[in-house]
Amino acid sequence: MAHKFNITPAANDQFKFDFSYNAEKIFWSENYKQKASAQNGIDSLKKNAPDATTVDLSKGEDGSGYRFEIVESKDGQHFVRFVASNGETMARTETYTSKASAKNAIESLKTRGPDAEVNDQA
Repeated sequence: MAHKFNITPAANDQFKFDFSYNAEKIFWSENYKQKASAQNGIDSLKKNAPDATTVDLSKGEDGSGYRFEIVESKDGQHFVRFVASNGETMARTETYTSKASAKNAIESLKTRGPDAEVNDQA
């Protein structure tokens, strides 16, 4: 199966999206009040992720504009946030034991996200 975005129902009549490969969610969003807002989030990822910079916060790096942020959790693992130019987190990953896995998630969204189909399950 190919990579795809899924729009799904969330609590309180809201919506969320994820970017998945097979049944594995790679990135997922917060909840949105309207389905159109979830779709706008997907459209923004498709457009902005390929050229977004990667900032490793665990190394003290910082950045602005659309960017991927690699974050170290309290237990020494890493996760990734995709941040919009206004500083809002649009999507994040699970926590990975290796930073290489976090970087693989970034590469997956950058290269496969723009052409990924959108599966509306809401």
